[in-house]
Amino acid sequence: MRRESRLLKAKAIASLRRAAQAFNSFEDEGRVTTILLHSQHAFEMLLKAALSERRQKVFDPKTGRSIGFQRALNLARQELKLGSDVAGTLRALDAMRDDDQHYLGGEDEALLFLHVRAGVTIFDDILQDVFGEPLADSLPLRVLPISTEPLADLDLLIDRQFRQIGQLLQPGRRRRSDARRIIRTLLALEGHAADEVEISERDVNRVERGIREGKTRGEVFPRLRGLTTNVEGAGLTVKVRITRLPDAPPVRLVPFDEEVEASAIREVDLQNTYKHGPKVIADKLHIDTGRAKALRWELAIEDDPSCRHDFVFGKMKLPMYSDHALEKMRDAIASGVDQTRCESGTSPRGAMTSLRVGMTYVRGEIDAW
Repeated sequence: MRRESRLLKAKAIASLRRAAQAFNSFEDEGRVTTILLHSQHAFEMLLKAALSERRQKVFDPKTGRSIGFQRALNLARQELKLGSDVAGTLRALDAMRDDDQHYLGGEDEALLFLHVRAGVTIFDDILQDVFGEPLADSLPLRVLPISTEPLADLDLLIDRQFRQIGQLLQPGRRRRSDARRIIRTLLALEGHAADEVEISERDVNRVERGIREGKTRGEVFPRLRGLTTNVEGAGLTVKVRITRLPDAPPVRLVPFDEEVEASAIREVDLQNTYKHGPKVIADKLHIDTGRAKALRWELAIEDDPSCRHDFVFGKMKLPMYSDHALEKMRDAIASGVDQTRCESGTSPRGAMTSLRVGMTYVRGEIDAW
C-alpha cells in the first residue's frame, strides 16, 4: 500500500469511528452535527485514499490544493466504478452535512440512521474492493449497534416528513421555522437523483408555498420519487443500500421564460450541467471518439434533452453532454455491450453516413467493437 493511501485511509477510519461514537452517544446537544461532519470527512478521506492507491492525483494542478468532496466523488465514479446509487447516497450525506454546518438542518432520527447506515455499507464495500480489508477489522469487538426505531423504507420516511411539514404549516401552529428545517432536509435528499445539490432560500420558499397550496409530494419533490431501501442481514451484518427505481420519472428541463405548473423549480447553470464535450466523453470512457459517437447514437443520447444540449455562439454550435449521458454510456459498456450498430438514418446528418472507426471505414452500419 502507498504511504499516502495508508495515511488517508487511517484518517477516514478515525472519522468514521468518531461518527459512530457520536451516533450512539447519550449526549443530544450537537450530536447530529457531529455525526454528519465526521461522516462526510470519513468518506472524503476514503475516496482520496482509494484514488491515491489507484495512482490518481488528488490535488488540483491549478490551485495546488487538495480536491474537494464533489470532485473526489466524480473521480471515484470514473476510476472506482462507483454506481449512481452509491454516488447518490454520498451526495445526500454531503448535502445534509453542508446544510447543518452552515445553517439549520432537520434532525429526523430515522432518516439520519438510514443514511448513516447506508454510508457504513458503502464504506465497507470500498474498503474491501480497493484495500482488501473489511471494516470489521478496524472496529472493536465490543461495538453494539442499537436503534430504538426499526429500519423503514426511505420512501415511507419521506412521505412521513412531507405530511409533518403540512401539519407544522397549519394556521395557528407557529411552527414555520421547524417546517422549513424539514424542507431543507428533504431538498438535501435530492442528492440521490441529482448530480449537484444546492439548497437556496428560493427553493425552500417555493416548496413551502406549494405545500400551503395543497400540492402533492410528487409535484413538490419530483426528484424524490422512486427512491427505495434494500436491507440485507441483521444485527452486526446488516447492510443498507438506498437505490432509485429504474422507472422513476425524470426531472424535466424547461426554458427560463416558460410558465409551468410546478411547486419547486431549480434554476441551473446549463454550462455546469452539460459540461462534457465529445472528446472528454470518449476519454472518460477510455474509448476513441468514433466508438463514443456510435454508442451515443445507439443509446439515443443525441435526441435526449437530459443528455445533450447545443450551445450556440454566433454561427458556431457546440454539442455538450451531461453526467447523465456519461453514466448511460458507462452502464451500457459495463453491461457487456460489445457491438454498437448505427443503422442508416441514425446519424443526425441522415442516412449513409461514413465514419472512421480505428483503421476501418464503414458505411451505414458501424461495428465499433
